[in-house]
Amino acid sequence: MSTEKQTAAEALYRQGNAFRKAGQWHEAINCYIEAAELDPDSPAVEAKRMLDDILGYYNKDMYNP
Repeated sequence: MSTEKQTAAEALYRQGNAFRKAGQWHEAINCYIEAAELDPDSPAVEAKRMLDDILGYYNKDMYNP
């Protein structure tokens, strides 16, 4: 894998983390997906899985009657 792809994947992973911390879940997931496509060994793969688990656990109906 080229270092250019790895660098781009790392930047997307970091951007995804920033979106996640800001509560912008959809944008974070998009960044993680794009990073994983560039580098399948990126930590973005695990970050997306964890975010999917969190969002799957969160019951929106309980907080928005």
